[in-house]
Amino acid sequence: MTRPLEELTRQGVAVWVDSIARDWLQKGELRRLRDEYFVVGVTSNPTIFQKAMGEGSFYDDDIARLAREGLDAKAIFEALALDDIRAAAAELEPVYEQHAGDGYVSFEVDPGIANDTDATVRDARRLFATLNRPNVFIKIPATAAGIPAIRASIGAGINVNVTLIFSIERYREVIEAYLAGLEDLADAGGDLESVASVASFFVSRVDTNVDAKLQAVVERGGSDAERARARLGTAAIDNAKLAYEVFQQTFTGPRWEALAREGARVQRPLWASTSTKNPAYRDVMYVEELVARQTVDTMPLETIEAFADHGVVRGQTATEGLDRAHALWSDLAALGIDEATVGRELEEEGVKKFADSYQAALDTVEAKRARVVG
Repeated sequence: MTRPLEELTRQGVAVWVDSIARDWLQKGELRRLRDEYFVVGVTSNPTIFQKAMGEGSFYDDDIARLAREGLDAKAIFEALALDDIRAAAAELEPVYEQHAGDGYVSFEVDPGIANDTDATVRDARRLFATLNRPNVFIKIPATAAGIPAIRASIGAGINVNVTLIFSIERYREVIEAYLAGLEDLADAGGDLESVASVASFFVSRVDTNVDAKLQAVVERGGSDAERARARLGTAAIDNAKLAYEVFQQTFTGPRWEALAREGARVQRPLWASTSTKNPAYRDVMYVEELVARQTVDTMPLETIEAFADHGVVRGQTATEGLDRAHALWSDLAALGIDEATVGRELEEEGVKKFADSYQAALDTVEAKRARVVG
């Protein structure tokens, strides 16, 4: 059953799971995924924690205990979430010790400060120090304000999972921030070998956005309708293939080689949002079409199970069909769909979604806290 996941791993794709919850950890679910499904990392986000803390009563006793100790909702939320992150990191420590490229668990800075560079830098440093484990990533959104925060955090020796990357232009800025941060760290006498980073390039949300625009062209009819129909369901995969091409081109040459000699590791692309949102599309297509060496694919549990059941690994698919990928944005521009607009819309939507989930998680904790303290 799990052979497709094993083959995916052999092709150089690290399988991570996009899920975390305390009962899930205590029941040994992560250990099972590690041992049976080749899962070697965990990502979390505010939406995941909102769901974990809001459903059922598994966290209620701890919320009540911390409420009686005088903690407010934000402090309670963070204390509980960081405990889960530490537990997951401990579970994955054997993976990390075997090969330090994997075995990581990610936790995000407060998404409400995504447009505040200084606040993001402070929060990243505080969280990394509080967790105090080598196999954790601090997630920083790739907003305009986040880019300098990424450089500063890497320069301070903090492991960073750069999240909410949607456009090729922004991805180039992310890589530059990583390289510059490594150079800052080297200039300060830091240990480059101890720092890790991944760049989370979001996939299915691109199709959600672009397909809606394409469908509007199809419904208008006329000479553009057929060209728009032919592009449905292709933007996300082609955009990601362009990103992988940038990765291959950037992590080579004199600048990178100088850093690599100091022990620096490549910033691997991480395919995020790889569950299929459109039921008309194959449920594992974003995994199947983006197989590439030195990448990470973080999937929700249902996608991992679906791929284990019927996923097909055809080789290095992320480097196939590049002619179509190179034509993506010119094809879409001819239909009135602008690359910069799509990237901006997706980034703003992503930040808002996580900020709303974060606030909803705090509201859930506050409601349970208030029942204890009155």
